[in-house]
Amino acid sequence: MYEKWLDILNTVPLFDKMDKDEIRALLQCIKPQILNYKKGEYLIIENDECKGPGIVLEGEVLVSKENAAGERVILSKLGVGELFGEIFAFSGTSIWYASVSAVTDCTVMFLSAARMIGNCANQCINHKQLIQNMLHIVAGKALDLNKRVDYLTIKSIRSKISTYLLEKYEQTQQTYFVTPMKRNELADFLNVARPSLSRELMKMKEEGLIDFYRSSFKINDLEALKSYI
Repeated sequence: MYEKWLDILNTVPLFDKMDKDEIRALLQCIKPQILNYKKGEYLIIENDECKGPGIVLEGEVLVSKENAAGERVILSKLGVGELFGEIFAFSGTSIWYASVSAVTDCTVMFLSAARMIGNCANQCINHKQLIQNMLHIVAGKALDLNKRVDYLTIKSIRSKISTYLLEKYEQTQQTYFVTPMKRNELADFLNVARPSLSRELMKMKEEGLIDFYRSSFKINDLEALKSYI
């Protein structure tokens, strides 16, 4: 059941410092559930019961939340090998505070939080490593959420765009990169109207700051972008 996914799981930070045999044994112990979803289908709806985190095995998913005005705010777009829901699963709450939908047809592995941190009847030696890995992941996600909050405090659209593009530059160490989000998704992520985002991007292109085509961007003037943040 899990054999076909071992190559992917071996690259997932949750299973860091484990080989395939150790991952296989651990999965037999915690017995995760593997589910398939169609494009556009909701895996999770906000306020659903939360039992554990999920790992994307195939396809892409979108994590989003509605604000008080009923507008969608995108928290993240995740691909193969990426994890979601770990903060909710281990926060002591019993509900999801966000929705997760399928961007494409996808396959997701859901793990039981109770089995991950509970006493292991088989005394698996890798349970301790699994918990240590989860602590590292949760800490990293907490930092990411702090960055996400920063976007909400930035007033101008140009400053939001500049901050986002500079973050991608720091991640890739390249002035040319492809973002994981489409234009409407990026607008939701930055919490701005799509027409306003498109207008500002065109202005920045005309001023020679950046160049772009769909989800591909090229930073032409790093120092100028830094002056807007």
